[in-house]
Amino acid sequence: MATQTIILSVFILVVTFGLIKLSNYVITKQGEKKKVIPKRIYYVTKFSHFLIYTLSFITILVVWNVELGGVTVLASSIFAVIGVALFAQWSILSNLTSSIIIFFNFPARVGDTIKIMDGDNSVTGEIVEISLFHIQIEDEKKNNILYPNNLFIQKPIMNIAKQEQKPKKKYI
Repeated sequence: MATQTIILSVFILVVTFGLIKLSNYVITKQGEKKKVIPKRIYYVTKFSHFLIYTLSFITILVVWNVELGGVTVLASSIFAVIGVALFAQWSILSNLTSSIIIFFNFPARVGDTIKIMDGDNSVTGEIVEISLFHIQIEDEKKNNILYPNNLFIQKPIMNIAKQEQKPKKKYI
């Protein structure tokens, strides 16, 4: 029984490191394809590593028949405290989640000119940076606008193609 448990644990560790390598490859390729800045690729990669390691740890606990009664009470207590903290700071969690969604699904990238359609509060400008919590947009008056990620994915966005813009003059 102990030999099978050890072999299964080693297998889980091998699968874990394989999943880490696979997630690194997929996220990096997706980031390069969408021309995402390396800092965002790093953050999304670290988030995926955290999820993979957490699931692997739980799986190893189950394989080793660890008495989950005490662990469950501890985990539920920790999650309750974290849940209350995140409810109090829901915008942080929603911005982080929105950042992951934007990373994989948003068609615009840094350098594109967009228009966020929000009635009288519409914003038009060039995307300067996409971070974990906000998107920095520079409007035609060179004002920097920080737009929260959670609001960004809720509003209609018009991507004004770069080809339609006038080329910038280069001064030598």
